[in-house]
Amino acid sequence: MSSSSSSSSSSSSSKSWIINGLAIGAAMAAALGARAYLARSGRFRSRVIGIIPARFASTRFQGKPLVHILGKPMIQRTWERAKLAATLDHVVVATDDEKIAECCQGFGAEVIMTSQSCRNGTERCNEALQKLGKKYDIVVNIQGDEPLIEPEIIDGIVKALQAAPDAVFSTAVTSLKPEDAFDPNRVKCVVDNRGYAVYFSRGLIPYNKSGKVNPHFPYLLHLGIQSYDSKFLKIYPELEPTPLQLEEDLEQLKVLENGYKMKVIKVDHETHGVDSPEDVDKIEQFMRERNLS
Repeated sequence: MSSSSSSSSSSSSSKSWIINGLAIGAAMAAALGARAYLARSGRFRSRVIGIIPARFASTRFQGKPLVHILGKPMIQRTWERAKLAATLDHVVVATDDEKIAECCQGFGAEVIMTSQSCRNGTERCNEALQKLGKKYDIVVNIQGDEPLIEPEIIDGIVKALQAAPDAVFSTAVTSLKPEDAFDPNRVKCVVDNRGYAVYFSRGLIPYNKSGKVNPHFPYLLHLGIQSYDSKFLKIYPELEPTPLQLEEDLEQLKVLENGYKMKVIKVDHETHGVDSPEDVDKIEQFMRERNLS
């Protein structure tokens, strides 16, 4: 098979598992009794909250949520983008830091104070949800270091989880740039042909025997945003850390290692996450070039 034919086939396959996965998820909803649930609640997993976990202490970039990007704190830009998502009934910031809390309250965000013992954003989301005392069916964990997150991506992962009752978690991926193939800060993902996650890694996956990037293979970059069934979110902190999770330092691997299903959608999105101080200059340049205020 020629390389161009292989590339076309891979691209077609990449699109088909998204479409087929959503269709299968919807069909399974009916098969598993979602119709009865719909009759009671009006819509499966209908109540949705977005939580932006933010902490001041960071080994790579201390105080990252408060760094200014073209005159606004990064956490404010993320919050403003999240508020545009049509599927979110409510958006809050969850933090353990008074400086971040004061900043967020200054621009109008609701803040939930959480403990410093939270080991990751997922646990912080869970604590914030418990402190809110309101019932939600889906919790969206919105990464505070994605100030240009598209509201449509938030809506996409929410709808994917609503359409897949056998999944407890949903997330998004986009095409991986060749220059990011071996960057450990760019998490890669592989997905099965029904749109469920198989594995995540800081290394390049799949990894071929030549040890080089295959320019014709549709490698996938994981976007940090993820959503959970709220019942599963309560269980998550009680699950013991798993070997793959600890080795890769990726919290979503604990979900997969414990046998839970994770729905994945592919989106066309140029990621602009802020992982280091150098990324601030890059994102500001990008925004100036596109007249983004």
